[in-house]
Amino acid sequence: MPGKLFGVGVGPGDPELITVKAARLIGAAGVVAYHSARHGRSNARAIAEAYLRPGQIEEALVYPVTTETTDHPGGYQGAIDDFYAEAAVRLAAHLDAGRDVVVLAEGDPFFYGSYMHMHKRLAGRYETEVVPGVTSVSAASAALGRPLMERDEVLTILPGTLPAADLAARLAGTESAAVMKLGRTFPAVREALQRSGRLDDAWYVERATTAGERTARLAEVDPETVPYFSLALLPSPAATAFGAAPPPASAFGAAPPRASAFGATPPPASGADNRIPAADGAENASPAQPAATGPADGAEGPSPDGYVAVVGLGPGDPRWLTPEARAAIAEADDLVGYGPYLDRVARRAGQLRHASDNRVEAERAAFALDLAKGGRRVAVISAGDPGIFAMAAAVLEVAEDPEWKDVPVRIVPGLTAAQAVASRVGAPLGHDFCVLSLSDRLKPWSMIEGRLVAAAAADLVIAIYNPASKSRTEQLVRARELLLEHRDPQTVVVIGRDVGGPSESVRVTTLAELDPATIDMRCLLLIGSTQTRAVAGADGSARVYTPRTYPQP
Repeated sequence: MPGKLFGVGVGPGDPELITVKAARLIGAAGVVAYHSARHGRSNARAIAEAYLRPGQIEEALVYPVTTETTDHPGGYQGAIDDFYAEAAVRLAAHLDAGRDVVVLAEGDPFFYGSYMHMHKRLAGRYETEVVPGVTSVSAASAALGRPLMERDEVLTILPGTLPAADLAARLAGTESAAVMKLGRTFPAVREALQRSGRLDDAWYVERATTAGERTARLAEVDPETVPYFSLALLPSPAATAFGAAPPPASAFGAAPPRASAFGATPPPASGADNRIPAADGAENASPAQPAATGPADGAEGPSPDGYVAVVGLGPGDPRWLTPEARAAIAEADDLVGYGPYLDRVARRAGQLRHASDNRVEAERAAFALDLAKGGRRVAVISAGDPGIFAMAAAVLEVAEDPEWKDVPVRIVPGLTAAQAVASRVGAPLGHDFCVLSLSDRLKPWSMIEGRLVAAAAADLVIAIYNPASKSRTEQLVRARELLLEHRDPQTVVVIGRDVGGPSESVRVTTLAELDPATIDMRCLLLIGSTQTRAVAGADGSARVYTPRTYPQP
């Protein structure tokens, strides 16, 4: 009978952390295999040495290359692939001879472990069992005395070999994280932590649970001293109070001139709805929600290089938030925005929030610019795309004032509501289209009428934002009448409401059947051109598209 293959985790370094089952299997195995670099020393074997017995066959699987170059015709990957294939052949010979084989794996066999490469090549041919081990991430958390995550916090495990930009985006979008495989990647990992605004929260752990264990704040570590067997850890944000000194009373300086419009209020209740209407620039009125919440323990002082980033969250679904937006939010000292939009952003220790009513865009922009002028890194939060009926124009308009001429402003784009609604039914924006808002709060209705007529006469698909509100009920009635003067009553109309949100609905109808009484501020309308078509999809639902070509006159 063939032997059995075991992938056995031996833990992060302390032999006493080997499980009882792992110790039993190591001692009973006919063959014990382990990986090592060309120097021949194996960390996994050293951890398990006390459980080995005389007479066992040992198979040292020595990597032909680790970080150095190779003359293999397939390059580094070719050399590694050949090595794994040859190692699998060696182990298969023992298994065919009826000998059980234990492959030692530092930490856990399936957690960035070398064993998995043997498993992929042999598990389909032989009986196989994997014995889990204590991971280096668990060991690092224990060494620091800081929990990895609590309740519904998210823990992300990342390899340090990712590009710094990718690491920064991922670090910005999670509460807790561990970055593995440091060594030569340490400078890029440090850069990513800095770019994501997480450097001050990061800890460094080297050779956890061994005699060579070292822990430190990552920002204080000399890159030249970092070995491969080390990791960066962002513990649970709820654990930041452990050992953290309270910030000095003056850490955030004097309140800016317009701070009185954004007074302090408690943070929103736990479990608040994190989703918002689909419209990018929704103007629905709500009671003022002025808030400046935070800072939490461990908050840092102002940055000497303040700026304003106007950030688009997308229409509602958190999966639509871009990595660039996540990073911009994570880097910020202050978040400024309409209260429900701020509620969509995960809280971070040390970050202040300033919430206000949705009808004070200019005041909000001035407040953000004041903060930045004082050295703060400020993210102004918008739904959808900030440049479409949202805060980007407001900030840039106010920033023309000489008072803020030296404050850097950048715009971070987001997925638009028009794109989100269109995606739900197909490709209604597949040809030329325009975007109009029916809100007459900032422009006269006569101008809106003129633009509607021009767009209809030009046979453009029209995306209509802000179609109605509690105080505006007649505009859509009049808009429909104007459109019917230029469009066939059977013109395709798509109605998207709260797309990406918990009450999402999408309907396909016609201009004749469009009922303004059913439309509110959370809706976005797509009015088709003469070429827009609605056809039945494979699932029976309507698929809407506008052909890329237009008939010749």
